Amino acid sequence: MVSFPDVEAAFKRIKDSVVKTPVMTSTTIDALAGSRVFLKCENFQRVGAFKFRGALNAVTLLSDEEKKIGVITHSSGNHAQALALASKKQNVRCTVVMPSSSPAVKMEATKGYGAEIVVCEPTLASRESTAAALIEEHGYTLVHAYNNPNIVAGAGTAAYEFIKEVGSLDAMFAPVGGGGLLSGTSIATKGLLPQAKVIAGEPKGADDAYRSFTTGKIHPSMNPKTIADGLLTSLSELTFSIIQKYVDGIVTVSEEEIVNAMRLLWERMKIVVEPSGAVSLAALLQICDQFEGQRIGVILSGGNVDLNQFFSHYST
Repeated sequence: MVSFPDVEAAFKRIKDSVVKTPVMTSTTIDALAGSRVFLKCENFQRVGAFKFRGALNAVTLLSDEEKKIGVITHSSGNHAQALALASKKQNVRCTVVMPSSSPAVKMEATKGYGAEIVVCEPTLASRESTAAALIEEHGYTLVHAYNNPNIVAGAGTAAYEFIKEVGSLDAMFAPVGGGGLLSGTSIATKGLLPQAKVIAGEPKGADDAYRSFTTGKIHPSMNPKTIADGLLTSLSELTFSIIQKYVDGIVTVSEEEIVNAMRLLWERMKIVVEPSGAVSLAALLQICDQFEGQRIGVILSGGNVDLNQFFSHYST
């Protein structure tokens, strides 16, 4: 189990290498929510997402021998880029297994950070078997996107940094997919503000965490369908155990609510937030009557939106 001192130690370890992301407010969002809302903008983090925090913490804590041999992960998105950059900063060889369905822009970004890309079939089984074969052949250390205590502790530094800046909050909202960010957020929040509520937002079309939370046993993600492509993965035993201990509730949101939250952030605050990153705000807006007049923290987890289709349509 990851503890609050682990998050504190991770913060001290990585704070000089990560971006201290801004906390922003909006009078429009305050009016809609009926509360004072503070938004932690991890879309401004390196690689455009909170993932860099956990990746850097995990790579930094590797042994000298592990660093010498190199690391590997399987990811189609933000974790791939985060581990590639964290490894580059530590002069560690990085291999990333990416499904053939991965957005080209994310593959190019991962490669640009210095990682070797190995393409596999677009299934979890193929991702895992391909990574396992490379580990067997080369001895790489697997750095999983969320089923790793050091990843969770690093992810928790976003909420830690957030609360240290804004002070007391009545509730903290974060998105949930595999549970790394939510786990770290819940540990940091309860460690600093024991009375604060920790609430997760999750797409209705990928509601395995909600079902797991309400039944008390892990339900794997089966054929998830949502615009929030960063929240398609299932909880792990590690993240589920932390969520069971510290999280107060999970709110499922519709695709329309996710898009509306994205649009609100884009139009009113002029910030680019990806669908997964806007799920936390969508969750707050759905149940805002429960927190009227209170101080609310919302973590916007990332801003990696593929704009190629839009720009290619209008380019000459």
